[in-house]
Amino acid sequence: MNKFGLAGTALLASTVIANAGAIDRDMLTTSMLFEEGTYLEFSYGNISPDVSGSINGVPIGSGDMTPSYNTVSLGFHHDFNDQLSFSLIVNEPVGSDVLYPTGTLYPFAGSYAELSSQQITAALRYEFQNNVSVYGGLRAMRVQGDVYVSTPLFTYVLNTDTDYEFGYMVGAAYERPDIALRAALTYFSEVDLGLSGREGVAGPGTPAALIPTFASTFNNTLPESILLELQSGIAENTLLFGSIRWTAWNGYAITPTAYPTPSGNLVDYDDDVWTYTLGIGRRLNENWAVSASLGYEAEQNGFSGNLGPTDGFISVGLGAEYTQGNISVAGGVRYVSIGNAQTQLGGPVTSTFDNNDAVAVGVRVGFQF
Repeated sequence: MNKFGLAGTALLASTVIANAGAIDRDMLTTSMLFEEGTYLEFSYGNISPDVSGSINGVPIGSGDMTPSYNTVSLGFHHDFNDQLSFSLIVNEPVGSDVLYPTGTLYPFAGSYAELSSQQITAALRYEFQNNVSVYGGLRAMRVQGDVYVSTPLFTYVLNTDTDYEFGYMVGAAYERPDIALRAALTYFSEVDLGLSGREGVAGPGTPAALIPTFASTFNNTLPESILLELQSGIAENTLLFGSIRWTAWNGYAITPTAYPTPSGNLVDYDDDVWTYTLGIGRRLNENWAVSASLGYEAEQNGFSGNLGPTDGFISVGLGAEYTQGNISVAGGVRYVSIGNAQTQLGGPVTSTFDNNDAVAVGVRVGFQF
């Protein structure tokens, strides 16, 4: 039961709009660290959000401002001996895709934001004789972003990226292989990013290509987080699993040099985020396993940013995994009901984004050597 397949539960990478906290997209877990032998894994996900809002008191809507996007991740694990192992994980930890349609009369019509990232995590795990293990490693992260904000008062453009910057992860776990019990507690450090690129400001209606730009540098710190992951067999071939993640988004802000608002913040968040998952898996036979999971993140209330007008979520996911010899193929689908959000458009003018959702599908292929 220790190698029970959590079918589909780690497949469905998603964005702030379809998953946890702020700009979180593909949150790192520790599952790769607990593989056995030599193992290679590839995952692919497609996320299709549908998010729109309208000005309060006025029949002017934003249109769907969240295009679909794809994510990929790679994982490698190798046991040096019965106690020491190594894992390498490549993923996309944060991101955002926003595109307000043109021709809607909405104040942010034509605005867009694309934030992408790459992260490489290298970790060692050491297992003691009493079922306790400790692990830790380095995380190297790079971020790129392109932003164009069009409002009735100004237009703004920003193109920026970073070199690879470093953080770390440390944790400990307790296992009972006879009942597939595992409890793992992991700390992920902050990552300090030094962003450089070009930005500029012009009058309303100016196309991005015509805005004069200047060289710009500023700092940004992605927040720390703590992850508790639990699993246990509850019956023959049946596994209960879940997780709790805390991320210190309170006080986070992206503050370029010249963004023309009183705060100067292009993006900011006022509250830490708690994200919960709970699921159950069932092995049907030696080849097939299935799973179902629930996800929850509480609404923070208050105002959300215009480049991320969502607040909390409830999700349900279904997955299936087929194993034949040393190859496993898993697939899953996840439906996300996105929490309602309020945004400020300037002065007393506000908007409401409600009745929004997202669908994510994914596939994972694993090879055991």
